[in-house]
This record gives sequence, structure tokens and C-alpha cells, in this order.
Amino acid sequence: MTKYEKSIHDLISGSSSHLTAEQVYQALKAEYPQVVLATVYNNLNKLCDAGLIRRVSVEGSPDRYDRIVKHDHIVCRRCGKLIDVQFEDLTESLKEQLGEDFFFYDLKVFSLCPDCKKELENRQ
Repeated sequence: MTKYEKSIHDLISGSSSHLTAEQVYQALKAEYPQVVLATVYNNLNKLCDAGLIRRVSVEGSPDRYDRIVKHDHIVCRRCGKLIDVQFEDLTESLKEQLGEDFFFYDLKVFSLCPDCKKELENRQ
């Protein structure tokens, strides 16, 4: 693993937020001022292809990158925020049907995040 791959992997694996390539680039640039955005994209693609991180795509938003942990996402239809959730029943059902060794699934539930719900309620 190259120094860039390792740094990007560590950054994403250690983050509970869902970073865009631009955010990864800004964080990496603090450590490696000479890094260019193309290098970040190339390494993100390599890490995704290797199954070490995963890409979360939502139409109309830049791709975000996430750690490899079995979980799902709520996508706020208003602000685009991604929130990690765990649907235990679905995960257990998949384990029963496919065994423990399934890689991952990509479920996104579209709703409003708590902040947007609160803001809309305060307007009424």
C-alpha cells in the first residue's frame, strides 16, 4: 500500500462522517502539501476496487467514501446529509439466507435528518 493509499484508508476508516474526494484531498494536503486531486481520486478508486473502503453515491451529490462496516444510510432529501443506521432485522435475514460471508449491501433510505425536521417544525 502506498503512503497515499494508507493515509486515505486511515482517514476514511477512522471517520464517522462520509467524506467527499475534495474533503479527503484537503485533509491529505495538510500532511502531503504536494498531493494533487487526481492522486486522491486514483487512490480512492484503488481502495474501492480492493474492497477496503466503499463509495456511497447519491444522485445530485458528489460521491462520498465510507469505511467497510455493515451498515445502512439515511439520506436527507433536504440537505443531503448521510446518517449511519443499522437495520438488524435485514442484516440478520441476509446472514440467514447468504451466510456470514456476504460482502455488503447498499441500502439508502431517503427521509429528513433530525436537523431539517426540527427546522421545518419550527417554521410551522
